[in-house]
Amino acid sequence: MARRDDNRRGRDDQDNEFIDRLVHINRVAKTVKGGRNMSFAALVIVGDEKGRVGFGKGKAREVPEAIRKATEEAKKTMIRVPLREGRTLHHDVKGRHGAGKIMMRAAPPGTGVIAGGPMRAVLECLGIQDVVAKSIGTSNPYNMVRATFDGLKRMESPRTVASKRGKKVADIVERRADGASAPEALEA
Repeated sequence: MARRDDNRRGRDDQDNEFIDRLVHINRVAKTVKGGRNMSFAALVIVGDEKGRVGFGKGKAREVPEAIRKATEEAKKTMIRVPLREGRTLHHDVKGRHGAGKIMMRAAPPGTGVIAGGPMRAVLECLGIQDVVAKSIGTSNPYNMVRATFDGLKRMESPRTVASKRGKKVADIVERRADGASAPEALEA
C-alpha cells in the first residue's frame, strides 16, 4: 500500500514541475433529432519554463474533462527549444500554419515578453523572458499556437549549427560590440 502512495507522490511532483495555461475554450453544439448536444473544446499549453513546451486540444461534454484531456495531450507532444542565456531566442524566426503567420525576435535583457494572446502563453510556458513577437494574418488561437510551434521548431543553437557544419562555435557566432565574445555567453 505504501508503495502505491509513493508512486502517486512521484507523479504529483512530476505534474508540479509543469505549468499549464488555458488558451481557449470553444462551446460546440451538434444538432440531433432530439435537440442539441453541447460539448466543449479546450486548447491548453504546458511547459516547464526551462525550454520545454507542448500544446494539446481536448473535447468533452464538460469543461474540466476537456481541459484534462488537452493537458494530457500537451504533455505527450512537448518539444525542446534551445534558449540563449536561458531567457531569449538565439535568432529571429518566422513560423506559419495555414493563414497564421508569426515573427519572433530575440530581445535584450529587460524587454519582457511582448506578444499577444496565444503566443504569449506559449512563450511564457517555454520560459522565455525577453522576446518581441508579432502575429500576422489570422487571430484563430489554434493556428497561432501551431504557427508559434512551427517557428520554435526551426530554432537552432550555435552549437548545433557548428556541429552540422563541422566548425567551432566561435567561427559561427560573431563577436559582440562590448568586447565579450558571444560563444562564452552561449555555452549554457
